[in-house]
Amino acid sequence: MSENLTRGHRPPHPAPSRARTVPAWSLLAATAVLGGALGGAYGVVKPPVYTATSYVIAVPTDKGDPSAALGFAQAYGRVATQLAVLGDAQVWAGVPVRTLESSVRTATSPDAPMVAVSATSSRPGLAADMANAVTRSLTQHANESKQSTHVELLSFSRAPKPTSPSSASPTVTGLVGASAGGLLGALVLLVRPRRHTEPARPASVPSPATAADVHGQL
Repeated sequence: MSENLTRGHRPPHPAPSRARTVPAWSLLAATAVLGGALGGAYGVVKPPVYTATSYVIAVPTDKGDPSAALGFAQAYGRVATQLAVLGDAQVWAGVPVRTLESSVRTATSPDAPMVAVSATSSRPGLAADMANAVTRSLTQHANESKQSTHVELLSFSRAPKPTSPSSASPTVTGLVGASAGGLLGALVLLVRPRRHTEPARPASVPSPATAADVHGQL
């Protein structure tokens, strides 16, 4: 009987778990594919953007110092996007001042007395018109004071009409989206709670025999 009691206290074998965990690579692949699809769709839906750039150069007059032209070019680069210059440029560009403020950017070089004026638009012709209008207005404002500055601002290169967009293509946006999706999936794998294995159950101890069993054995 004690043998039967011992067998009755044996723990049942745990049933094998049928739940299958999802492999980590499948989550990464899913997020990368989803990110690539969203990025590609964004590149297709968003209208292309064109950028046109014109250049002006600062040159010293007969009484001017050649080294001063570089400093004035830096100053003219900051003045180009001010209201005084854009106010006249809007007439030639045919757009409001707010459009010029949001679309026109300037850049200068520490080594050359040159100012680059860039304008962006969804219409390539308008982008060129805005860049040329700003450089024209900037040149006129700068040359009004050339008698005192001894520096003259001249047009170096007019902005041509761009033939290809400067914005990212759907392929590029798709690759960026896929990279972002894969990175997001990797972060999810890092922060997700880990599954803990169940500790092994201690072996069962047979219950003590009853008095009747002991008397029978004696």
